[in-house]
Amino acid sequence: FISEGIPLIIHLRCILVTVYRVMVKENLRVLLLLCIFELKLSFSPATQVEDTVNLVKRIEKTGIAAIAVHGRKKEERPQHPVHCDVIKAISEAVSIPVIANGGSHDFIKEYTDIETFQKATAASSVMIARAAMWNPSIFRKEGPFPLKEVMQDYIKYAVRYDNHYTNTKYCLCQMLREQLETAQGKKLHAAQSTQEICEAFEMSEFYEETTAVFEAKKTSLETKQQDEDDQMEDPDVIKMAVRFDKREYPPQITPKMYLLEWCRKEKHPQPVYETVQRPLDRLFCSVVTVADQKYRSALWDKSKKLAEQAAAIVCLRTLGVPEGKLCEGENHLINKRKREDQECLNNRDHGKDLAEPSHKKANFAEESSDMNVPKLQR
Repeated sequence: FISEGIPLIIHLRCILVTVYRVMVKENLRVLLLLCIFELKLSFSPATQVEDTVNLVKRIEKTGIAAIAVHGRKKEERPQHPVHCDVIKAISEAVSIPVIANGGSHDFIKEYTDIETFQKATAASSVMIARAAMWNPSIFRKEGPFPLKEVMQDYIKYAVRYDNHYTNTKYCLCQMLREQLETAQGKKLHAAQSTQEICEAFEMSEFYEETTAVFEAKKTSLETKQQDEDDQMEDPDVIKMAVRFDKREYPPQITPKMYLLEWCRKEKHPQPVYETVQRPLDRLFCSVVTVADQKYRSALWDKSKKLAEQAAAIVCLRTLGVPEGKLCEGENHLINKRKREDQECLNNRDHGKDLAEPSHKKANFAEESSDMNVPKLQR
C-alpha cells in the first residue's frame, strides 16, 4: 500500500482474523471472513488527512469487513493525546465499520466515557485495552467499583482458580499504576508467590482458608479413589508394591518371560493377564493368574505393558522364582538364547533353513494379551 513517494507512514498490523459460520438448512458453511487491521498513523505537518483517508479506502477495497484505527502517530506513546479528528475523518469516509482505539488515557475513566469517545471519533464501536486492565469494572453502567475492591476480587479469583502468580502480579501492577511506589506497591513488586501477593493486600487469612479447602477436597478425592480401588479388589489377590524398571534387567529379558518359562517347566497353563485402566488418572493395573492364584502390584503404572510386568514380578517373588534381574547373577534364559543362536549359526554353516523352529521362538516370546484394556466403571 505504501510507496516511498508518499510522506505518510502507516504501520499496518493485522490484529484479528475471525471466521464466522452460520447454520443454513442444517449445513455448516463459511459466511464471512472478518479481517480487522489496526492503523498507527504518522504524518508530517504538511500531510493532509485526505492522504490517510485515501489509503484506508484502498485498504477497504481489498475486501476487509472492518478496520480498527489507533489514533496516534508511529512515534507517539500512550501518554500523547489521541487524534480523534483523524479517526473521525476515516469513519466518515468509508462504508465498513471503524473501531476507535487509543482513548484509554484521555477519555475513558468510566462507562459513559466510552460513548463520549465513540461520538468524538464517529466510530461504529470502541476498542478498549488499558482502561479495562486498569479497572475491569469500567464496563459497569452505574460506575466503576473502587479499585481496592476490584483488586481484592481479582486476587480471590486468582487464588480459587490457581492462576500463576506472575500473571496475577502483572495484572495487579497494571491496576496500581502510579501507586506502585507505595509500601503496598513495593510489596507486590517483590512478591514471588501467590501467598506473598495475598500478604501484600492483607488477604493471608483468605489464602490460608482457600488452600485448606483445596487440600481437603484433594484428600477427599484421593480417599474416594482409594475406596473405589478397594471395592474392585479381590481379597484372594496377592499384592506387593513393586514396579518394573527395565534398567534392572538384561536386554530383551523380562519378568513375563521368566514367568512363562516357569509355567511351562511346571506344566501349568500359561499366565493370563487382566488389565484395567483407571479413568481419573488413566493409569493401569494388571492381575496375572497362575495356577488358579491371582497376583498384582499395589501400584498403578502409566502403561499396560509396565502393569503386566509388575504383576509378573509379584508372582515370581511370591513363588520364590528368579525374575531375571541383573543382580541375580547367571541368567539361564540368556544362556538358552546363546545356545539357540549358536545352533542357528551351525545350521547356516550346513546350509539349513535359517528360520528358528516355532517351538523355540515360543520360549522367548512374551505371550501377547488382549490390547483392548477395559476401563473401570465410575
